[in-house]
Amino acid sequence: MRLDDLAFRQELISLLPRLRRFAAALAGQRELAEDLLQSAVERALRNWKSFQTGRRLDSWMFKIIQNQWIDVKRAQVHAPVEGIDGLDAVGEDGRRIVEARDELRVARRAFNALPEEQRAVLTLVVLDELSYADAAEALGVPVGTVMSRLSRARTAMSANMKKAEVQGRLEIQ
Repeated sequence: MRLDDLAFRQELISLLPRLRRFAAALAGQRELAEDLLQSAVERALRNWKSFQTGRRLDSWMFKIIQNQWIDVKRAQVHAPVEGIDGLDAVGEDGRRIVEARDELRVARRAFNALPEEQRAVLTLVVLDELSYADAAEALGVPVGTVMSRLSRARTAMSANMKKAEVQGRLEIQ
């Protein structure tokens, strides 16, 4: 049984926050990520009848976004990565807010320093909580590649954040 047009659109709308986060992980800039998401959603709406029942719509959309990003890179129209915007930290008092924002800034830099492939895997597995198999399907790579990229991404994130912490302590002294 195929999804009807309305059901497809409703499910697609419910996925938009996750798709936006994935596009941001690939593109690194809010405006570029929004353009990427918009073109992917447009492509999906044009081709919704080709969506195979039994597949996960999120995996299908992640693949469309990834393919759109590859097209953008091939056309060489993207700007340098500046960071993911719109992730605000909240706290209970001024000190906590400042500390949380500082930690978030460090995490953003560590995340943005990762290669694109590692950012994509980290976003799908850690933030979107996809299984390794679903992430592999979305990215079109073997499960072992997902596991390897995830391991390297976690190691690099940890090392970059520790390095930033040490640098921060040295600057204070």
